[in-house]
Amino acid sequence: MAMTALRREGRRFLLSPIPPNPSTAARSTMLSESTAYEMRWFLIVSLGDDLISGEVPKSNIHRKNHGRSRRSFVFVCSFFVNAGNMMLYCRDLSLLGIRSISTQVVRNRMKSVKNIQKITKAMKMVAASKLRAVQLRTENSRGLWQPFTALLGDTPSVDVKKNVIVTITSDKGLCGGINSTSVKISKSLYKLTSGPEKETKYVLLGEKGKVQMVRDSKNSIEMTITEVQKNPVNYTQVSVLADDILKNVEYDALRIIFNKFHSVVSFIPTISTILSPEVVERESESGGKLGDLDSYEIEGGETKAEVLQNLAEFQFSCVLYNAVLENACSELGARMSAMDSSSRNAGEMLDRLTLTYNRTRQASITTELIEIISGASALTG
Repeated sequence: MAMTALRREGRRFLLSPIPPNPSTAARSTMLSESTAYEMRWFLIVSLGDDLISGEVPKSNIHRKNHGRSRRSFVFVCSFFVNAGNMMLYCRDLSLLGIRSISTQVVRNRMKSVKNIQKITKAMKMVAASKLRAVQLRTENSRGLWQPFTALLGDTPSVDVKKNVIVTITSDKGLCGGINSTSVKISKSLYKLTSGPEKETKYVLLGEKGKVQMVRDSKNSIEMTITEVQKNPVNYTQVSVLADDILKNVEYDALRIIFNKFHSVVSFIPTISTILSPEVVERESESGGKLGDLDSYEIEGGETKAEVLQNLAEFQFSCVLYNAVLENACSELGARMSAMDSSSRNAGEMLDRLTLTYNRTRQASITTELIEIISGASALTG
């Protein structure tokens, strides 16, 4: 009779409904010492009864007493106490939310998406705040290189032996495909300017271009310069970089690749060509694609070669300054556009996850209600 009552109470304990996410107080109440005590004795008594009835192997639990074999109930109790602990551990996992583990995963993902959305919105605001100042300086810098185009013309197709491709990219990412575009154009231009008795080298400005070009064009890289835009760019800084480049490379033509700013959502990949003084003089004297420089009067007592040398150096520094600003402005515009798109995508993903979470939670609640009703029906029936 006592064994039947213990079994009935133990079965009621195991079939009692469990909330999906109980509070700490509820867990401590449900796992009180008295409950654990009752659970252990339910397992001990029920399994001990099975042992006595012959359903559990008897090999290691026999004791000899005056020539008779008897079963030790004390040994049975100590043997099955670990089983009781294991059942309590499984019940504790359920109390901690194992039944609603899918909703917990969805909540964690929703939290991650919200954090990412906050970051993308902040990056968009930072890019927008910087864009206006850089855009104003970019528009002012365009007047520096335009007189050189009027004087020397635009001559990208002049055939020379030594080409140096100056590729300008950003140091930071999360700005769309602006850097990939510059790298692709650089590789295409490298193929066009390479050939028998020709030499083409790279000068890379920016970390992102360096990372992409080192993979398959490491032997063709002459110089790499990074952190150009760490501080606000000024002409003095760029002129020092231009002088350093001219001292370390030999060239007949410098081809600067950058992204010209058009609007916040668009930029134009651009190539500016700067010829060496020797090539300029040769093309001018042979009636090539350059104008006749002899029609201009030279003042100051300098020779034509010296004037062309100074002109080429100043042209390179001016074009490089404008190219760095144009690319920085395009980078900020592309980052604004990319972060705005990312924020919208995060919002849409958050809406889908919220819908999934509500459906999962509703299904979990429905399942638990069915279990409660089924358990109640089983007890009353």
